[in-house]
Order: sequence, then structure tokens, then C-alpha cells
Amino acid sequence: MIKIKLDELRIKDIKTKIIIYPTDTIYGIGCNALDEKLVNKIREIKKRDKKPFSVIAPDKKWILENFFVDKKDLEKLPGRFTLILKMKRKVIADNVSFGDKLGIRIPKHKISEIIGKFGIPFITTSVNFSGENYIKEIKEIPEEILNKVDYVIDEGRLDNKPSTVIMDGKILR
Repeated sequence: MIKIKLDELRIKDIKTKIIIYPTDTIYGIGCNALDEKLVNKIREIKKRDKKPFSVIAPDKKWILENFFVDKKDLEKLPGRFTLILKMKRKVIADNVSFGDKLGIRIPKHKISEIIGKFGIPFITTSVNFSGENYIKEIKEIPEEILNKVDYVIDEGRLDNKPSTVIMDGKILR
């Protein structure tokens, strides 16, 4: 694990590394959502079953091209929301989501600008073991997780909560 600054992320990092990063909500762990091996590694790190992951979308255009979305919901992005949307076609690795729906985020945070610049959907899930409390500070992350990631971006304490999840216009969380 190497600590880096957000501005130091490059396209090869977004494409090939597992990264712990801040968002507008909580700390996340992610990788290229097109790389099945990296996605499996995150499943192993989190000790997660086949529960689907969400992704940070590169931009709203990507969402409109690949998902059925109500424009009122799309207006909530960027922001602290995860939209559960039906895919028009598979635009992620098969092991990201096992159905025809996917959680989509565009955090109101610089991480979204970086991912958008490279045009790649990026896994976004809380950086904790499945079922355990979400992380507000890097020092709270278990060593077992830290030892299995490539990069960590520390922005100090994030006093937020996970995103609000919306599906079919209804708040699920």
C-alpha cells in the first residue's frame, strides 16, 4: 500500500490498481469496473458474496447512453446519491452486478472529475468488511484490507454517511 494524493492518480492507476479513496460521503475502495480480476480481488478483500457493487460513472452522458434513467433522478448527480438503474446493455465486468440493474454514482468530489477524465466506470463500495461499519478515517481501516490495496488517498476524517439509494424514484436507504 502506497499513500498518494488524489492529483497523482493517472490513467494506468485507474485501469490497473485497487485504490482506497475519499468521496462526498465516506471512504471507498474501488477499481476499474471493466476488469474482472480486479473486481474479484475487491470481493476477496471485503469478504463479500455476490451482492452487486455500484460504480462511479465517468459522466452523465455515459449514464444516458447505457441505462434507462429518469431525468429527474439524473439531476441529483453529482451528489450524495446512488441511483439503481436498469442497463440497456452490459457495460461492466460480469462480476460487478449479476442482474440487469446497477448502482450508479457521481460523487460531488474531485474523484469524479478524475474518473470522468479517463472515461472508465469505477467500482465504488465502502472500504470495510461486508456487514461491518463504514470507515470515516484511514486509521480505522483494518490492516488486512490496507495490506491488499495498491494506493490509499487520505483526506482526513470524513464526517458523512453513506449515499442515499434511489430506485424507481423511491428512497431505499
